[in-house]
Amino acid sequence: MSDSHQTAARLLVADDNKVNRLLLTRSLELQGHNVKTAENGRIALEMLRSGPFDLMLLDMEMPEMTGFEVLEHLSADTRLRDLPVIVTSSLEGVADIVRCIELGAEDYLHKPVNAVLLKARIGASLEKKRLRDQLKEMVRRFATSEVAQDLQQSGFALGGRRVQATVMFSDIRGFTAIVESQSPEETIELLNTYYTLMFEAITSHGGVVNQMIGDGLMAIFGAPLPLDDHGGCAVRAALDMVEMVGLLNLERTATHKSEIRIGVGIATGEMVAGYTGTQQRATYTCIGDTVNLAARLEAHTKLAQRSILIDPATYGALDGRIPVEALGPALFHGKSAPVDVYAVKEADLAGAH
Repeated sequence: MSDSHQTAARLLVADDNKVNRLLLTRSLELQGHNVKTAENGRIALEMLRSGPFDLMLLDMEMPEMTGFEVLEHLSADTRLRDLPVIVTSSLEGVADIVRCIELGAEDYLHKPVNAVLLKARIGASLEKKRLRDQLKEMVRRFATSEVAQDLQQSGFALGGRRVQATVMFSDIRGFTAIVESQSPEETIELLNTYYTLMFEAITSHGGVVNQMIGDGLMAIFGAPLPLDDHGGCAVRAALDMVEMVGLLNLERTATHKSEIRIGVGIATGEMVAGYTGTQQRATYTCIGDTVNLAARLEAHTKLAQRSILIDPATYGALDGRIPVEALGPALFHGKSAPVDVYAVKEADLAGAH
């Protein structure tokens, strides 16, 4: 019995023939599975949407909603389209079998179903589902929830699309000197703490951290998923980041460690966002003049002696909701004309939320 318990799964049998439902249920329960039944396709869909199942055995000829219609609904539902479906039907035509497979069915078995063959097909389908679930978990672990959702909805494809969004670059000022003054273990601990705080500030305002290089990070607001007021969200995230670093410094000075400072550059505009790399290794990122400007603004925070610098488009998006200071035009590498630079007033940080 231990083997059957190890392979136990939640199965749904959809068949309008009561005898078929009872016999299939008995056979599957003897294999150790937990089985629920539905007498037509409509009920089956309702059950799938209200509770988790690992696999469905689906008859084709049913009242109210046929098996074909059920498969069409499943393929259109991002939450259910990966559910393994084994069709059990008395339909003999090759065209019907092909249609089932094209609609996403995992397998097609003729009635009366051979019990040994059915057990083997269920085992193979559940193993495929287990591997797919592991892959989804890895995506959730190593990608942001927004990127994971985009992958689930749109699928993976190298390339990009034009979007209106806001980009943020940030890093720790004088990080090299900090590294040289402490042990590698202390540096790793500092970075882990730093990224925990920065991720919280960015993601709580709808941003997506898509790059981490040493002490620097890049975040996108408005892609891959649309975000209302992405410019304002990015600035509010930056305010939270500076505030969190200030609170962290209170702890660091209390333990006789040096304070840290960050610089943040933010720019808003059109960019190309998507997956770059190869089929084997890719990342979600964005490129374009707006991205370059955000990076230049972050670097300019050292010269300007300000924590947060924004471009005119981001300034316009704020519409006066957050106090800023006009620093005048600055000429950046790669730009043919000077760019007006604005700094979020650090004296107003506490009251700007």
